[in-house]
Amino acid sequence: MSHKIREYEEYQKQLVEEKMERDADFLHKKAERATLRVCLRDKYRLPKSEQDENMIEIAGDDVDVPEELLKMVDEDATEEEGKDSILGQIQNLQNMDMDQLKEKASATVTELKTKAEEKCSLM
Repeated sequence: MSHKIREYEEYQKQLVEEKMERDADFLHKKAERATLRVCLRDKYRLPKSEQDENMIEIAGDDVDVPEELLKMVDEDATEEEGKDSILGQIQNLQNMDMDQLKEKASATVTELKTKAEEKCSLM
């Protein structure tokens, strides 16, 4: 009987250890996601989240964003830099004079009209 009790106690101990390990892994994953969200918030100048900050603090200093996710964020950043920013586009519009804008708009409308007429010829 004592052998069965010992086995049961070992089994219970093993279950508790496994649960603690799973909980630690889960906490680590949550902290990684929080770190990524903080990076994205910094990148896009969004308001900080106290909840994410707390999650990172709870997990400690050993939290790193997975390499693949960092690459995605970096690629995203380079794409954004490659494109003209909204401010840059607005400044370009300010630099264009109204006649250029009218000509461009008129040409676009004419082009759309001719394409539509080609596709939808009436009998």
